[in-house]
Amino acid sequence: MNRLLYFSALLFLLANCRPNTTEKTEQGLKIKEIPSPVQSGGESNLHVTESGEVYLSWVEYLNDSTDALQFAKLKNESWSTPKTIATGDNWFVNWADFPSIVVRKDQNNSLAAHWLQKSASGTYDYDVRISQSADDGQTWSSSFIPHSDGIAAEHGFLSMLPMDSGNILAIWLDGRFSKTPDGEEEGHGHGGGAMTLRTAEFDEKGQLFEEAELDHRICDCCQTDLAMTSAGPIAVYRDRSEEEIRDISIVRKVDGQWTAPQKVADDQWKIAGCPVNGPAIAAQGASVAVAWFTAATNKGQVNIAFSNDAGQSFSSPIRLDDGLPIGRVDIVWIDSETALVSWIETVDSGGEIRLAKVTAAGKTAESIPVTAIGVSRQSGFPILEKLADHFLMSWTNAEEEESTVKTISFSL
Repeated sequence: MNRLLYFSALLFLLANCRPNTTEKTEQGLKIKEIPSPVQSGGESNLHVTESGEVYLSWVEYLNDSTDALQFAKLKNESWSTPKTIATGDNWFVNWADFPSIVVRKDQNNSLAAHWLQKSASGTYDYDVRISQSADDGQTWSSSFIPHSDGIAAEHGFLSMLPMDSGNILAIWLDGRFSKTPDGEEEGHGHGGGAMTLRTAEFDEKGQLFEEAELDHRICDCCQTDLAMTSAGPIAVYRDRSEEEIRDISIVRKVDGQWTAPQKVADDQWKIAGCPVNGPAIAAQGASVAVAWFTAATNKGQVNIAFSNDAGQSFSSPIRLDDGLPIGRVDIVWIDSETALVSWIETVDSGGEIRLAKVTAAGKTAESIPVTAIGVSRQSGFPILEKLADHFLMSWTNAEEEESTVKTISFSL
């Protein structure tokens, strides 16, 4: 072989053996950009298993009428070739109510993923659809609906949590008619009546168990979240009183029974419409941290509250933002005492994703800017996860001509 050609080929091989990432340092934050597998899409989500497997899911926009739910796995700091879970031309694709994927505990090949699909002609008549895979996403089952009402109404903002039993716990906002605590029939739905919070567990065959209503009256279109404590699962959501107070509440499953709703903090945020800004929760053992957005004082705030008794009680809220947040929070634990919270802060040029380290005693340092992001609805909700000694984040980049997803890993 010609010596020049040999060395050219060697340099090409060496260059392509390196991880396909770009590294930079921002105010002490070591960031690696991981090239996204998304061609044209958004509504991303991340899931990290107990064994350290990382899954990215998103909605790929195939054309003007057809969408696909796809996923990829993180391998050697790059994403695998995308695989398709499902496609449809009658989906409800929404910037705030986005699909997810989870893996069953101790069953690395058993996956479940959800999306939203229209059920009737009404704007908000759509169902949650769940499909499952027993071979790590190579093939997927026919989808099923976790809510058994069969009514054309809004069903969405679903969260899933793998259980030790092998089942998956799900909670969602449900717009069906139901009975009030006084026994009267009440309608629910987006914009008009309040929604209900409902739950069920499902197995690998899609059979439903433990179906229940958890709260009769909650906010119309804010995200929910789930975490596992040493005492059992805990669900967090934005509540809604008869007086239109929309503060953050939790319910816990203790000894097989769901508790009554309990406020995380008494913000007293009175607002006639849904703020589309759900809370986030993280738990390790009996330690629980909840982050959320409120504008009870007519100015936006990002708050966090801690619990050391698996959610039975919470500390007073600690404010984290820098004065002009729009919310869209997420949260993970850094260690046994310190949480890491992400949110979007408004700046002169648009918006920034920011981070704050915080303990029950307060913020440990100034907020850290991660990256610029748009503040429009299309920018969606950044997702934060922890993997071993570093962190992962995904978000929708809607500032260019074609929407796509950005993914990074970083260490503090």
